Amino acid sequence: MQLKKCVSRFGRGVAQALGVAIGIFLCAGMGWAQTPASGDLNRVLTQLDAAAAKFHSAKADFQWDQFERVVESTDTQAGVIYYEGSGPAARVAIDIETADGQPSKKTIVYSGGVLQFFQPQIDQLTVFHADDKQGQYESYLTLGFGGSGSDLKKSWDIAYRGMESIDGVQTAKLDLVSKEASVRANFSHVTIWVDPTRAVSLKQILYEPSGDTRTSYFRNIEYNKKISASVFKIKTNSKTQVIQK
Repeated sequence: MQLKKCVSRFGRGVAQALGVAIGIFLCAGMGWAQTPASGDLNRVLTQLDAAAAKFHSAKADFQWDQFERVVESTDTQAGVIYYEGSGPAARVAIDIETADGQPSKKTIVYSGGVLQFFQPQIDQLTVFHADDKQGQYESYLTLGFGGSGSDLKKSWDIAYRGMESIDGVQTAKLDLVSKEASVRANFSHVTIWVDPTRAVSLKQILYEPSGDTRTSYFRNIEYNKKISASVFKIKTNSKTQVIQK
């Protein structure tokens, strides 16, 4: 995946994001729409509020499938994603290990409004500063792990699409639409499958107006286990080329 795709989608957050991505940069700042299933939606959002209050960290294996409609091709990346904390204090680290089944090491770290993208093959670190868009980037992170129902209500128009089982876990399928034109220019809508008892996503699909999609899968989730601080630090040396954006 090209650098701009890695960064702009996790979030366009991580993020993959994360992010997950992650990836990585998605804008937000919306409202909430009532649906015919508003009672079920309220129940799910209340569950997410309770789960988010107990969320501390998560680690998961991820797979990102980027489908490009014009050429009808799919690029796949896989690796490990780490989440710690929530809101402004959230940190996300993404270790991309393979691209289309071949070794392709890259690392993305987001913390405190700064996203770092490290390519060890060329020993290059690109640093992106969120500046006045930090709140937008952090809003995207709520789609992944630790996001509360209240956060989603503040940021998205939400439609409840029922409960579905993914990998044996009952998830709530939610379709999210931004009311901000600049966001819809990138993504017409986002669908997430979230476990409301843990506030973790198992699947996400981001739909672009062009017809391209980015699908993220999260598996082998480790919930509320201690994550080493070193995960969120990128190791460079005196010869590393650093590019500030």
